[in-house]
Amino acid sequence: MRPALIACALSLLAFDALAAPLPSPAELAATVTEVKAAETAFAKTMADRKLDRFGDFVAEDAVFNGNKPHIGKAAVIEAWRGFFESPQAPFSWAPDAVAPTADGRYAVSTGLARDPAGKVISRFTSIWRKDADGHWRVVADQGVDETDCANK
Repeated sequence: MRPALIACALSLLAFDALAAPLPSPAELAATVTEVKAAETAFAKTMADRKLDRFGDFVAEDAVFNGNKPHIGKAAVIEAWRGFFESPQAPFSWAPDAVAPTADGRYAVSTGLARDPAGKVISRFTSIWRKDADGHWRVVADQGVDETDCANK
């Protein structure tokens, strides 16, 4: 009987979560502002040459897709280590659009990456999650080379 009661209780909790009110437009706008600020601060870690701060923005369960997927925070940091070794950042990025999910826990950001001379070299897309500690962290990241964006 206990397993049935537990299943019933879990079902009620799940139903209650589904019935939670959707955020207002103002709350969604606040989420957009928060994620845009997080993405901008994340990019600043590259400009400031701070790999340790970069890692603060990467979720433990993150997947960054480049030439191959880097799965988990440690693998992402190791894959990006080389980008932080020279005195000058090899590229920069900035968000130009952010779209949150209706529950306010996730958001997608996208924008352009540029070489040191300012030439567009790619477009990135990142999925952010608001973790239990209230910090936004990247759970998935994908860059697309500028040449792959051209209309064919």
